[in-house]
Amino acid sequence: MTIKTISGGGRFEKAGSYSRVKRVGPFVFVAGLTSMQSNGKIYAPFDIYEQTVFIFDKIEDLLKEAGAKMRHVVRTRAFVTDMRDAGGFIRRHGEVFEGIEPVLTGVEAGLTTPGLMVEIEVDAIIHDRKGRISLD
Repeated sequence: MTIKTISGGGRFEKAGSYSRVKRVGPFVFVAGLTSMQSNGKIYAPFDIYEQTVFIFDKIEDLLKEAGAKMRHVVRTRAFVTDMRDAGGFIRRHGEVFEGIEPVLTGVEAGLTTPGLMVEIEVDAIIHDRKGRISLD
C-alpha cells in the first residue's frame, strides 16, 4: 500500500508532528492552507476570491505531488473569517470543481493573521473515471 507524507515547510509542522499532505493507498488528505506566502506575507490581503485562487493552486500542486488530481477531491472544508464575504470563495470553488461537485462544509472561524480571509482543506480518493479504486 502506498504511504506518502509531504511537508509544506510550515514552521509548526515539525514541532507539532504533522504533515501538510498524507496519502494512504488511494486516500489523500490535505491540511488547511491559507494564502500565507513562503516570505511570510499574505497573498491578496482581505480579498477572499484571490486568496481562494492562490490556495486552490497550492492544493492542486500538492495533490499532484501525492499522485492525485483535483477531480479526485471528494470533500472541501473552508474556514472563513466572515460568512458575509464567502461569495468569493463560493465563486472560485464553483469554477474549480464544476462537474466534480465534492461535498463542502463552510465554517466561520478566526484565522491567525489579520488579512487572511479563508483557510481550505481537502480530502481526495484516487479513482478511475468509473469510480473504481485500488487499495495498493
